Amino acid sequence: MGFKVIFAPQAIERLEEIVRYIAQENPAAAETFGIHLIDRTGALADFPELGQPYRKRVNVRRLWCKPNYYRVQHDQKVVEVMDYWHSARREPEI
Repeated sequence: MGFKVIFAPQAIERLEEIVRYIAQENPAAAETFGIHLIDRTGALADFPELGQPYRKRVNVRRLWCKPNYYRVQHDQKVVEVMDYWHSARREPEI
């Protein structure tokens, strides 16, 4: 059985910000992109080691596509999505 995927409050807030920003210009694209981000997160349930280790923080992994920052809790079989981030922004505080 796969891992359970949970979202930190910061990740939810950032996802909402991203979708709202895109929706200003194209509501349909915003909805499609938001669904894509959530679907991509679902892959972590079956492949929790998909991303590479993040050197600045122990036990945090990073994907070069969204979601970007997450941590794996093997003992609890949980993947915690910590934040979504776009390279045009400053690196997040996680």
